[in-house]
Amino acid sequence: MLTEEDYWMIQDQLDKGVYAKDIAAELGVHPRTVSRAIKRGGPPPKTRSRQRHSKLQPYLAQIDALLADNVWNAMVILRELQAQGYDGGYTVVREYIAPKRALRPSKATVRFETKPGQQLQHDWGELWTEIAGERTKVYIAVNALGHSRRFHVLATPKNDAEHTYESLIQAFEWFGGTTAQVVVDNQRSAVIKHTPGQVRFNPGFKLLAKHYGFRPVACRPYRAQTKGKVERMVGYVKHHFFVRYRAFASWAELNQRLSDWLVEDADRRCHSTVREIVAARFARELPHLADLPRTRFETDYFETRKVAFDGYIDVRGNRYSVPINVVGQVVTIRLSLTGTLRVFHDDKPIATHLLRDPACGWVICPEHHQRLWSQMSVEQRDLAIYEAVA
Repeated sequence: MLTEEDYWMIQDQLDKGVYAKDIAAELGVHPRTVSRAIKRGGPPPKTRSRQRHSKLQPYLAQIDALLADNVWNAMVILRELQAQGYDGGYTVVREYIAPKRALRPSKATVRFETKPGQQLQHDWGELWTEIAGERTKVYIAVNALGHSRRFHVLATPKNDAEHTYESLIQAFEWFGGTTAQVVVDNQRSAVIKHTPGQVRFNPGFKLLAKHYGFRPVACRPYRAQTKGKVERMVGYVKHHFFVRYRAFASWAELNQRLSDWLVEDADRRCHSTVREIVAARFARELPHLADLPRTRFETDYFETRKVAFDGYIDVRGNRYSVPINVVGQVVTIRLSLTGTLRVFHDDKPIATHLLRDPACGWVICPEHHQRLWSQMSVEQRDLAIYEAVA
């Protein structure tokens, strides 16, 4: 049961923007208990206070010492006292601790609102669903605007750096502008190392930030609540979209359905915290977004290959033709996230192919080897030699 002191602590924490569930965790009670206290709108009716049992008196100094060491769990304190010979009950210990909880350093997450255009929060989620008749692991990149709560989601087969950057770019394009900050978790695609007072961002992520003009911000390690808004959106996508849709013909269909669902459902919802339709709130945030750059950031995979003697390169288990004049030389390849292969030599494009399953056979462009075939000659022999043998 909550005491009068507990209620005033609840009111103080609510005024600071702390969530009810976090207050409940502080008090060691069920969230419904806190909700009922808030709904009641006042401290609980005064009841005859119990006289503190005299058995606890010799242990008060020890309890205070444990509280000073930030030990607030009443059951843990009870076990410590029992080890010292205390044979009283749990309730007496808890009643002694309850009025002092207001002095406890808070670990609760304070709800804060960001200014329009100030911040975008990025996070990944993962789940299994059916694509093209097969059970497939899907990664979902969710990017949410901190002010309006409008978000974009992209489904991908990987959550590597290239797909992370692509998801952010598509989110900016979806919103029609960029934010001043982008908050990320300590994933390797964005953060190489995070120590107190110093963050080493991935070079590719820093290039992306420079290209789109935002300041990268990394969550404090083990403090992902910093981007709690987007984490709740990851759960929202899982428990709404992927419950409604459970099978897709292709990755393209999956992402198209996600786009339609964002417009028809997610943007039209009334957000429970800000008490406003997301689309309407975004309409006021849109003018505060910075303009998109003129050129799109390149998210292709960059690799190198040495051209074989027969004028082919090996890429992901299959072989693709290149012009015969680069045989034996090293070329650069760029693989787009949509399956386009581009080959460069001395920074000049020399071949373009669509990636194909190895079972479909080698991919060849006849023009690449035309000169080789034209230089080949067929040896002709006099058939009389065979007649002589006969």
